[in-house]
Amino acid sequence: MVPTGAVPATEFSSEGAFEPALEFHPGLPETTGVTNTNIPVCVVKLLFVVSVVIAPLHYSAASWQAGKAPPAGSTIADPPKNFAEGEAALQRGELEAAEVAFRRVLTADPRAGAAYANLGVIAMRRREWDHALELLQKATTLEPRMAGVRLNIGLVKYRSGDYAGAIAPLASVVRDQPESQQARYLLGLCNVFTEHYENAVAALEPLWPQQSKDFMYLYVLGIAAHNANRKELDEKALNRLLEIGGDKPEFHLILGKAYLNREEPEKALPELQRAAAVNPNLPFVHFSLGVAYLRLDRKEEAEGEFRKDLEIEPDLPDTYEQLGQLYQRAGDNDHALRFFQEALNRNPKMPASLFAVAKIYLQQEKYREALAAIDSAVRLAPGNQSVHFVRGQLLARLGRREAAQAEFNLAQKMVNTDLNKRRESLSDQRVPNPELAQPPQ
Repeated sequence: MVPTGAVPATEFSSEGAFEPALEFHPGLPETTGVTNTNIPVCVVKLLFVVSVVIAPLHYSAASWQAGKAPPAGSTIADPPKNFAEGEAALQRGELEAAEVAFRRVLTADPRAGAAYANLGVIAMRRREWDHALELLQKATTLEPRMAGVRLNIGLVKYRSGDYAGAIAPLASVVRDQPESQQARYLLGLCNVFTEHYENAVAALEPLWPQQSKDFMYLYVLGIAAHNANRKELDEKALNRLLEIGGDKPEFHLILGKAYLNREEPEKALPELQRAAAVNPNLPFVHFSLGVAYLRLDRKEEAEGEFRKDLEIEPDLPDTYEQLGQLYQRAGDNDHALRFFQEALNRNPKMPASLFAVAKIYLQQEKYREALAAIDSAVRLAPGNQSVHFVRGQLLARLGRREAAQAEFNLAQKMVNTDLNKRRESLSDQRVPNPELAQPPQ
């Protein structure tokens, strides 16, 4: 169990038990560490993708520009026929046959963008995200007006956890095809995951007429509206959620999460308890109960729920991260380090865990190990001043004074630039929803 003895004050943030420790530095205002959401992105993603079918678009034979003669000496007499055969195989799920057919098309016409697009779809179905992206980017270079290719690029980046990178291609699709519900959903989600809440509202709100009966849509819209300070829309989404929810455990889970996002853990707890009572194996219900108990400063009960969650989902990195933060704040760095490393073993792109590991190694005077961890955190969260400040500390300990001063200066500049906004965020206890490159489930 987590020790309940005295905890150093600097291990707590003004946001309560969820946030990493604050950093203090002479001349620097108090700054938040790398934040972790109380509503993990994997929960939103998994439930939302169940609710919204997101499938790659493939191109039909009509996309093929007929009438192109094969190059001199080509043994492929009928590229359109090969394209149609590839399309038919793709529709049947025969990926190898489809790939052979589309590559025959490219042998005849290396500039057949639609063939590259469908090869990209094949790679997507195989979950070969890097290869899919390479093929789709080739397709969009050849056929820049194909909005579906840009949608698939956005989907690949979304599925591979590059939410920031997905925004531009998805936004271009919405601009060209504002009626595309799929592109709007994905764009809204990526903006929520990257904390661009006003942009998320702009993408999601127009979907209300079609999606206001979908409680996952209402939940995500509520997150965006709450953090964008759109109080009327926030209330509208919550009221609609209450109206359509019924008594299913999934609804009580999502309603509990909505209350957590609104900083109302006392309302969230009974909803989550109802969900767990009906279906104790419901994914993420025990994780969410742990979050609620943490918000209510009931640490032992929180730890118990997190451990129950691990019994159901032993590979969820967020749970290990929460347990690591519990032990770190209780002053038990050995157990904390073990849990953070378990989280990073499952997802190496978690800046909050990397930041915590770096701080523990710093305290243990393992400076090189700490620097490796903080360097990874900087790559994932380059705009976080606490990450740069801790990196400056480490560089100073290693005798690299000029580089350390550069990090301190950068941290100070970030604080000065964003101080008013950050103070406002802290004062209204806004719940962050950063995505931290969580890989898709």
